[in-house]
Amino acid sequence: MAATCNGCRDGAAFDLPITMAFQPIVNVSTQTVFAHEALVRGVDGEGAGSVLERVSDENRYAFDQNCRVKAIELAADLKLADDGALLSINFLPNAVYEPRACIRLTLSAAMRTKFPLQNIVFEFTEVERLDSAHVLNILRTYRSMGFKTAIDDFGAGYAGLGLLSTFQPDLVKLDMDLIRGLDKSSVKQTIVRNTLTMLRELGVTPICEGVETVGEFEALRDLGVDLMQGYLFAKPALAALPAPIWPGAAYEDASLRARG
Repeated sequence: MAATCNGCRDGAAFDLPITMAFQPIVNVSTQTVFAHEALVRGVDGEGAGSVLERVSDENRYAFDQNCRVKAIELAADLKLADDGALLSINFLPNAVYEPRACIRLTLSAAMRTKFPLQNIVFEFTEVERLDSAHVLNILRTYRSMGFKTAIDDFGAGYAGLGLLSTFQPDLVKLDMDLIRGLDKSSVKQTIVRNTLTMLRELGVTPICEGVETVGEFEALRDLGVDLMQGYLFAKPALAALPAPIWPGAAYEDASLRARG
């Protein structure tokens, strides 16, 4: 164990104070919040970019651990899980040396705050090439411990279909570049439609992120998408759970009035 946990023993601390902003993932069919994604911010509201540029090989482990603990602490304070919503936590696969060892602080934070483990989703994006065997070990370990798993930005990462062929997570978030202008692009509609069909046949629940316009929302609804995320519903709120706006109902009411 000691040989695989150098980051815990020898890694540098992440000294920049952080907090989290929360953005809801909504179920547009039931008009409920399915989950809240925790997004790292500086304590004065600095964006994720300014925080992430402070992450190095030496402090990556501490940063990843700090983010997990802060997300759980805030989610517990905000009573995020009281209505059944999930907490989606982003993690860095390269900051996980041994999954069962590196999860200890997460478990401790959840037990201390009484946040239910079954309401935690671990979400990762492949922004760099990774050891696929290592990633699979993490995802399988987390699933065996009762956590839900998600792949973010599907269609933009390195593994994509290769990873999906060996491990089917609970959730897959389609990359926002596929969603942007979906209603005006027959090519994107074809790609998204077939991706959704594939995910459903594999038993994976799709989430479409980056929804910003009513047109995109309607195109996704026509494709049978229930779970969506984006500025159309709510922007991230610093250390708070924003209430979503339901554009479907508002838009339909306006349409009915216009026709009447």
